[in-house]
Amino acid sequence: MTTYSLNINNQNIVVDVDPDTPMLWVLRDSLDMVGTKFGCGAGACGACTVHINGAAVRSCQLPVSAVGEANITTIEGLAYDATKLHPVQEAWLAHDVAQCGYCQPGQMMSAAALLSQNPNPSDADIDAFMQGNICRCGTYTRIREAIKTAAKA
Repeated sequence: MTTYSLNINNQNIVVDVDPDTPMLWVLRDSLDMVGTKFGCGAGACGACTVHINGAAVRSCQLPVSAVGEANITTIEGLAYDATKLHPVQEAWLAHDVAQCGYCQPGQMMSAAALLSQNPNPSDADIDAFMQGNICRCGTYTRIREAIKTAAKA
C-alpha cells in the first residue's frame, strides 16, 4: 500500500492503496464515490469517464500512481455547488436523456469536456467526440440535443 494525496472535486483526499489500483476503484471502493460507473474495464465504453485537469479520461485504465497532483473531477463534483447544476446536467434533465441511466455520468463528463474545448460544436464534432461513450439504450439523439442546449447556456 502507498499513500496518495489526491485533489478530487476541489478537496484534498488521502488514500492508502496499491499503486496499480485504477482510479475507478479508488473512487468507488476506497472513497465510496459511486457516481462513476464500471462498464467494460477496458476504457472502451466511457461509463467510467472523469476529468483529469479538465480532460475526459477513462478512470478504469488510469492507475492512481499516474495521477500525481492533477485535479480530478467526478460526476459528484461537476455541479457548480449544491444548488446549481452544471449546464450539461440541466440539459440532460430538460431533454430527458437518461433511460436506464447507467452510462449517463460518463456521457455527461465527456460532454462537459467537449464543451470546455469547443463551446459551439457541430453535430459532427459532437458525434466524433462522444463516439467512445456507449449508451445501451440508444439515447444518442437526445444526448446530441442536450449537448447543443448546454452549449447555449
